[in-house]
Amino acid sequence: MNNLPRTGEDHGRSPYEPELGDFESTAGDEESVNKTGTTTVGIATEDAVVIATDMRASLGGRFVSNKDVQKVEQIHPTAALTLVGSVGGAQSFIRTLRAESSLYENRRGKPMDIPALSTLAGNLARGGPFRAIRPILGGVDDEGSHVYSIDPAGGVMADDYTVTGSGMQLAYGVLENDYAPDLSTEEATSLSARAVEAAVERDTGSGNGVFLATVTDEGVDIRGHKDFAELR
Repeated sequence: MNNLPRTGEDHGRSPYEPELGDFESTAGDEESVNKTGTTTVGIATEDAVVIATDMRASLGGRFVSNKDVQKVEQIHPTAALTLVGSVGGAQSFIRTLRAESSLYENRRGKPMDIPALSTLAGNLARGGPFRAIRPILGGVDDEGSHVYSIDPAGGVMADDYTVTGSGMQLAYGVLENDYAPDLSTEEATSLSARAVEAAVERDTGSGNGVFLATVTDEGVDIRGHKDFAELR
């Protein structure tokens, strides 16, 4: 074995550190990272889930970089997930979760049930390289409709309705006032749109319209609307 001398700079270096030096910090690049800011709302009804999101993305929270961002995506035959946090991290998270869900279906011959999908999403959020995400997962399976909020540490919380994003306090005010357990899907659609509209009025990270996803046992329908008035 060759006993090569170690330089002073190498002395004490762990064998698990990068060969070519430390990873470059991105802490100073926050203003160049596209973020969704956002307000996302999820409501479960008896036979569906309605998810509403605004359409705005920003750079460093100061500049509107895009006015037509679709912040809810289908990830499963009967489930959808919102984008919250950095756009890159959220998009990567969705691609990974969609791929894992598809792989499960191909291997088992049936879609993953929604509680299992939420557990997978929580595990990915906790263990993956995804930056500052806090999505809503909504889906329908044989057991009914489900809504979950997923935090960056992998926590998964089920509820009848939930809100995430920078406008959550404003949206929650509308939901707390008008939510009822027996809402129809149409009523939930109107309520979720009004909750996002309330956030858009005051939250600088939210704006420019609303995307609405309706999830049933037949699939996921996603539509964008620039005018809130048509949804009241």
